[in-house]
Amino acid sequence: IAVIFRVYCADHTYCTLRCPVSSTAEHIKLSAADKLKLGPTEDLVLVEVRSTGERIVIPDNDLSVPTGLAGLNARLFVAPREHIDALTPLPEQEGATEALEIDLELFSMKELAYHMTLFDWDLFWSVHEYELLYKTFGRQSFNQITANLDVFLRRFNEIQYWVITEVCLATQLSKRVSVLRKMIKLAQYCRDFKNLNALFAIVMGLGNVAVSRLSLTWEKLPSKSRKLFTELEALIDPTRNHRAYRIAVGRLSPPVIPFMPLLIKDMTFTHEGNKTFSDGHLVNFEKMHMLAQTMRSIRNCRSRHLVLEPFSPKAEQDIKEYISALRVIDNTRLLNSLSQKLEPRRS
Repeated sequence: IAVIFRVYCADHTYCTLRCPVSSTAEHIKLSAADKLKLGPTEDLVLVEVRSTGERIVIPDNDLSVPTGLAGLNARLFVAPREHIDALTPLPEQEGATEALEIDLELFSMKELAYHMTLFDWDLFWSVHEYELLYKTFGRQSFNQITANLDVFLRRFNEIQYWVITEVCLATQLSKRVSVLRKMIKLAQYCRDFKNLNALFAIVMGLGNVAVSRLSLTWEKLPSKSRKLFTELEALIDPTRNHRAYRIAVGRLSPPVIPFMPLLIKDMTFTHEGNKTFSDGHLVNFEKMHMLAQTMRSIRNCRSRHLVLEPFSPKAEQDIKEYISALRVIDNTRLLNSLSQKLEPRRS
């Protein structure tokens, strides 16, 4: 599988590369250097530059680089190691700067949740169970890629920050209340469609401090919406190792889109808390059994294919384009600043 992406220089000129997902960071670096005619390559590094200005040097042996960028609006840069400090984010990395052209008012939240679930299901279906193992043990250990899993995990963050962005870009109080109400409704429909990954992302987005501090907005919310939000919050409550969620998901029949970050956390906890070999050379089968249980739960979620009753294709194309390319602000400092402007801190 090949991906197409850009690699930038410090002056924001760029080249477009088409590389296999399995390409190493070193291969990408050398290909970009060749296209950009950067001269000696010994001191060049591949760098992830985030919207905040943070710079992360990517090790030469790293795999799944374009799909594995941690920042939602991050970009890849190539530069000599001594010039890393000169790398600055592109203006476009700031994300959405005003309310988006397509208004949420135009969509039914049930229809949005429907298309979001179909889109998310395709991403989830593409994840191979082994990718969780590679992620847990380190993909370099297997020389394998986790591109599909990376994209699915990125989707969680994308939805979460999209919710915060939409609320913080609604400058009028009445509009903000409407966005808040619609997001709660969207979370409810995602729950009904068993898209638990999106449900968590939406509710966690609404619980982000940039949104939760907007007391004037929350006060204006209808009591029915507030009651529904309290119910949804209880479902994602992390206490007792996400007991409420685990009970709820255990009662659901497949197909289900599970809360993937929790499955990753379970496998990481099992891996780091237990030795792979006991007595020096014997395989720890108890550990393997626990890891297999998590992987089996993913298989169970997908044991039936997702089939939803089709909606009338009123705004189908608009919605599909909208949810497949959510524009977000991923800079928490900027989001908090927007939130403070909307409702300055009361003295």
